[in-house]
Amino acid sequence: MVSGVQRRESTDSTIEQEIERLRSAKVVALQRRYRELFGEQSPSSNRAHLFRRVAWRLQARALGDLSERARERAAQLADDTGLRQLAPRSFWQRFEAAKRDTPPRLPAPGTLLTRVYRERTVEVKVLETGFDYNARRTPL
Repeated sequence: MVSGVQRRESTDSTIEQEIERLRSAKVVALQRRYRELFGEQSPSSNRAHLFRRVAWRLQARALGDLSERARERAAQLADDTGLRQLAPRSFWQRFEAAKRDTPPRLPAPGTLLTRVYRERTVEVKVLETGFDYNARRTPL
């Protein structure tokens, strides 16, 4: 007679062996196994993604899936209906204005440029209208 612990250990061992075989499987084989386990075509052809999904499904089937409570919580966390899809209009207006007024190679205002020149550290702060060096402001 086989005890529940022995049966679980043999199941764990079988899953581990299959996962080890999957590590060296090609994308086509992983996609085939995905289709067998999930009942649908994989939306991805990324080998690492397929491997992780297939390995997870094998373990979930053999060892038990998420509880209903955990599934509901995951769905709540994944619900992004309250998330903003676009940045506010004011952001884009400021962004566009800054883009027009600033030469493309100039770092963003507030950036501190630091260099060592003749054993002295020179610091220049980039302003919206120019530069600040030794408390002197230089326009663009």
